[in-house]
Amino acid sequence: MKALLMLENGMTFEGLGFGDEHDTLCEVVFNSAMCGYPELLTDPSYAGQGVVMAYPLIGNYGVCYDDMESVRPWVSAYIVHTLSEAPSNFRCDVDLNTFLKNNHIPGLQNIDTRTLTKVLRESGTMRGMIAYGDPIDTDRMKNEIQSFTLNPTVPIVSCKESSVYGDGPIRVALPDYGVKNNIIRSLVKRGCTVKRFSYDTSFEEMMEFNPDGIMLTNGPGDPKDCKKSISELKKVYSYGIPTFAICLGHQLMALAMGFDTYKLKYGHRGINHPVKDLSENRVFITSQNHGYVVNGDTIDPSVADIRFISMNDGSIEGLTYKSGKVFSVQFHPEASPGPLDTGFLFDKFITLMGGSRL
Repeated sequence: MKALLMLENGMTFEGLGFGDEHDTLCEVVFNSAMCGYPELLTDPSYAGQGVVMAYPLIGNYGVCYDDMESVRPWVSAYIVHTLSEAPSNFRCDVDLNTFLKNNHIPGLQNIDTRTLTKVLRESGTMRGMIAYGDPIDTDRMKNEIQSFTLNPTVPIVSCKESSVYGDGPIRVALPDYGVKNNIIRSLVKRGCTVKRFSYDTSFEEMMEFNPDGIMLTNGPGDPKDCKKSISELKKVYSYGIPTFAICLGHQLMALAMGFDTYKLKYGHRGINHPVKDLSENRVFITSQNHGYVVNGDTIDPSVADIRFISMNDGSIEGLTYKSGKVFSVQFHPEASPGPLDTGFLFDKFITLMGGSRL
C-alpha cells in the first residue's frame, strides 16, 4: 500500500508500507547499524520512536526469537530503504515483514533513507507521522503532528510485577526502566540472582530482597520525567550499596546527585560509537541508543570523575563516583559491538558486590 512519512518541518517521503499498515505518530530518529535489527526492534528504549535505518538493506537474515531483548518490539514504526523479502539464515524463525505484522508495528520502505538521515542530522530529531492509503490527507497529518506530544514511556515498558532470574550467591536488585534481556543474562552468567522490580519501587522495598548491589537499567525518554526514581536513587547513593548504572540509569543517578542532563540534537544510535576511557587512555567501540546525556559542566568534581567520553562529540559517556561504590556508563556494555570489549564493567560490578559481602 502507498505510504507517506511527514516530518514536523513539512518534509515528506513517499514509499510503500509493510508490516501492520496503520497510521502512527512518533519521534523520528535514525540508527547507523548494519545489523542487529531484531535487538533494536525489541529494545524498550525505542518506545515511542519511528526508527530510520541508515543502512539500505534490512531483513536479510530474518528474525531469531532468541535475539530479542524483550518479549515484544517497542518501536512505533520502522523505516527502511529496502526490505529483504527472502531472509537466509539457519537461525531465522520468521521474516521481518511477518514479525512486524504479527506485533502490530507499521513499516515504511522504498524511501531515500540517506536523505532522511541527513535531514535528521542537520535539523535534529523531529516528530513525524506515517499514513497509509491513496489519497492521503496531508492537511490532517500536519495538524496531528503539531498536536502530538511525547508522553513518558518508562511506565509503559517497565515490568508490572517482580520476577527473579538465576540462582547464584550474589543478589542484585534491578529497578526496570526498560531493561534489555542481555543485561540480566550478563549478571546471571556471572553468578548473580537478579530480582527485577517495577520502575517505581521504593528503595526500602528493594532492600527487603537483601541485595549485594543494585543495577540501574536502560530505558526510553527524558530522564527528568522519572522524578520518583530520581528521589529513590538519592537513598541508594546515601546507603552506599554497590551500584552499576547503564544508559538511562546513568542519567538518573547523575540527576539524583544534582547534575543536569540535556537532549542531543539527533542522539547516538548505532553499534559503532567510539568511546575513550580516560583512566586507561584506551578507545572502545560501543553500542549506543540514547537521546539525552549528562551535562559535563554541571558535574561536581568532588562527587564524581568523568571516566568515559564520546570520541565523536566529546559528550559524557561514563562517571565514577567518589564513594567508590557507584559507577555508570552511557553506552551498552552488555551488547557486542567490540564484540566483548567492555564486558569487564560487569566484572567490576561483581568485584564491588563481592567486597560488600565479606
